Amino acid sequence: MLVDPSKISVKKIRELIVFTAFLVAALWKFDVMLDVLKEIWSILFPFVLGGVIAFVTNVPMSFLEKKIFTKVKKENKAVGKLARPISLLLTIVLGIGVIALVMFGVIPQLTRTMGTLVMSISDFIPQMQSWIREFSHNNQEIMKLVDQVQFHPDQAIKWGISFLGNGAGNMMNTTVSAVGSIVSGVATFFIAFSFSCYILFQKEKLHIQIRKVFFAFLPKEKAEVFLRICSLTYRTFANFLTGQCLEAIILGCMFCVTLSILRMPYALLIGVLIAFTALVPIFGAFIGCAVGSFLIFMVSPKQAILFIIVFLVLQQIEGNLIYPHVVGESVGLPSIWVLAAVTIGGNLMGIVGMLVFIPLLSVLYTIFREFVYLRLKERHIKRVTKTEIEEM
Repeated sequence: MLVDPSKISVKKIRELIVFTAFLVAALWKFDVMLDVLKEIWSILFPFVLGGVIAFVTNVPMSFLEKKIFTKVKKENKAVGKLARPISLLLTIVLGIGVIALVMFGVIPQLTRTMGTLVMSISDFIPQMQSWIREFSHNNQEIMKLVDQVQFHPDQAIKWGISFLGNGAGNMMNTTVSAVGSIVSGVATFFIAFSFSCYILFQKEKLHIQIRKVFFAFLPKEKAEVFLRICSLTYRTFANFLTGQCLEAIILGCMFCVTLSILRMPYALLIGVLIAFTALVPIFGAFIGCAVGSFLIFMVSPKQAILFIIVFLVLQQIEGNLIYPHVVGESVGLPSIWVLAAVTIGGNLMGIVGMLVFIPLLSVLYTIFREFVYLRLKERHIKRVTKTEIEEM
């Protein structure tokens, strides 16, 4: 069946006119359009959050379902139907266990550390003044500046109590709004969690329905390309999330064990801290190193220097041996592009941007690479070297 080209041109012109009119109206009433978008976002936010929760939860849930229930599904279909609910329950229990570990294992130690740190600072300042006096040979100008450095634990504690008191007072003054925010947050999380559970339980059915929608409204070739990009995006993000979390856990355990063997203070606290900060690629572990070095330095400057050396050694082992095998080619990005993704993502969206932009840039990099290979194939170019072009 032949289609009149003039009809296609008229249709495209009509679509262009509608789009231009909509764009002009949006720019003319930009503040109104912005308010409308904010309202739409507030309505869609619980469902977007539910999608994010479903995506993150699906990674460990699918792993557990595959490893534990693959054989059971084949042998007993009745038990196989319970595979997904049990896997989801185990994933939730695992997540609650991690939160409980942080709350009951790390936070109490962090509280004790802050009390010890206050006393350590008060003891450290006279030592620092003595060291400077020795190295400066009692230089009067330098010693005047050094003697001005004073730290009083009682005043620090009073300031902390005053700060908490003011915060509590402000909270009491805004009790109604605080309660409203808490109720709204709980309701949003409940909707998001319910929506994520629905996605996880019905993901195969939803996958088929989405494919039907694309093939119903798009040409077959465009639908296949779009679905292939969606599949690539999911695999890249899932592999990056899995690899990054596993790599952070391994690095945190390495630090905890090594610091315990060397009898350094705050071994568990620093290990957990580095594990969490290592979730941020490239720069994260160095943030944990800076905090850990400061904590140990307040106890023993010599051990702080040893800690920095241990950090550099373990970081080299992690970067050259563990990271390539654990994360490996999960993102498929050269190192320079990983650095670019972290920098751009951090500037635009902070820590979340650092985590999101690496797999996102990986997807764009893979699509662009396939497009380049396709163009070379269309031009009948087999290989390109520094000096030659080999044609097919």
